[in-house]
Amino acid sequence: MKFARSLLLLSLVAACAPLSIYYRPGVSVARLDTDRTACEVSSLRDAPVANQIRENPPIFVPGRQVCVPNGACTTYPGYWRSGGFYTVDVNSGLRARLMDQCMGRKGYQPVTIPRCESAVAQAVPPGATKVLPKIDEKSCAVMNRDGTWQIVTTR
Repeated sequence: MKFARSLLLLSLVAACAPLSIYYRPGVSVARLDTDRTACEVSSLRDAPVANQIRENPPIFVPGRQVCVPNGACTTYPGYWRSGGFYTVDVNSGLRARLMDQCMGRKGYQPVTIPRCESAVAQAVPPGATKVLPKIDEKSCAVMNRDGTWQIVTTR
């Protein structure tokens, strides 16, 4: 039940998130995908995943005294608890910069396009963008259930 609620919350948050893509007007989405994949492979080759396991500092839980109504008290000593472990990919930032540089050399720039309001999304005929259109401050994106998207410019 808790997992289902978390999954629902994640899908609702994702439904509101803007579309972040690499953009170059007039390029087909198929070409964008090919260029992005080539840059991902190149970036991963030049800055491979390098996971490191790290530990959060331990947490001290202070002692406490518990007394019952008859006046008897028990003292529990303090103790240290593990802060937990986590994994960090130390190359992720470098890989992201390499990806941006590679896509920049191909003429793309990263853009974030807001989601269309529901009235706009419902008024647009269903479809998916095949060629990246010119965008401006009135452009928005409609996300399709199959993972594709449609860029719309309202007037």
